[in-house]
Amino acid sequence: MTFSNLGLIAPLTDALSRLGYKAPTKIQQEAIPVLLQGKDIFGCARTGTGKTASFALPVLQLLEENKGYERKPVLKALVLAPTRELAQQISASFKDYGANLSLQHTTVFGGVSQHAQVQAIRRGVDILVATPGRLLDLVGQKVIRLDDIAFFILDEADRMLDMGFIHDIRKITGLLPENRQSAFFSATLTPEVMKLAGSMLNNPVSINVVPPANPAAAVQQSVYYVKRENKRSLLKHVLNDPDIAHALVFTRTKRGADVVVRELNRSGIRASAIHGNKSQPAREKALDEFKNRKIRVLVATDIASRGIDVDRISHVINFELPEVAETYIHRIGRTARAGNAGIALSFCSAEEKLYLRDISKLIRTNLDVVKVHPFI
Repeated sequence: MTFSNLGLIAPLTDALSRLGYKAPTKIQQEAIPVLLQGKDIFGCARTGTGKTASFALPVLQLLEENKGYERKPVLKALVLAPTRELAQQISASFKDYGANLSLQHTTVFGGVSQHAQVQAIRRGVDILVATPGRLLDLVGQKVIRLDDIAFFILDEADRMLDMGFIHDIRKITGLLPENRQSAFFSATLTPEVMKLAGSMLNNPVSINVVPPANPAAAVQQSVYYVKRENKRSLLKHVLNDPDIAHALVFTRTKRGADVVVRELNRSGIRASAIHGNKSQPAREKALDEFKNRKIRVLVATDIASRGIDVDRISHVINFELPEVAETYIHRIGRTARAGNAGIALSFCSAEEKLYLRDISKLIRTNLDVVKVHPFI
């Protein structure tokens, strides 16, 4: 199976070849032809399965094939993402895939001045990638009109709901034309997600490429039982292993992430944190340094982590177990991407044993217990 077999035009397949794409992933095989046919999609797929290309490529093709002769581009496609990092990641993909096309796109998100974003919109764009809050701000200022939207993509719907965006999403969809094509993607299928999809989509084709309760088979998973007060010492001990080349560490809170980073840096382990209290430039700097191997450890909260798309993360370390079992799956999916192997380590205190039980129930297996370590 090649991308040409999916019905994509040569400018797109040529761009994919230059980017080193060999063959479409399962979600790309299933979603691209459906979207090219003009149908709505309800897709369930984890981050790292090739989801962005599955909607970006058909949107680019359909816009290019139906491009009018307006003096400047008219906003026709809207992609809604929950975080700034994910919005930027999606925008970069549109730029890469559409390198051979004449379409214009831009990204809008909060936490920074809106001036450059407004200027880009006024110059004219075909595709807009946005976070909900900034989008509604600009709509309220009459900088953006959504009257001509032909394609609407809602990405990471479950995270949108977790972050409390349900009312913003309903406001935005209420401003869109009824006669549009929509795609809706979520990593989990909760009743709330299903209800939201039902209100947005028209006779959608359902695509479920990976059961959300099954973590990547290539991830080796284990757990350390440890007292809560000894977790930072255990983390430093674990990171003494030179095989842990590039680790993503998860905490439940922003303050916890900062505390862990300070402790690691004091011990000579280069680390940075990424979470909602960090300024946008600080988040971008931390992510860039992690991608470019300038720091060895990135400490993140769950909401901020949804925009992290970094290859060759050798280890995911759950410094604190998540309260929601499905979140564990999202976390460990950050390693073992693109066919590579990966390792997930979890630290479990007495207070977290109920969380571990829920995780084991969800993934239908028990994590291997590390029985020998200095802080047992």
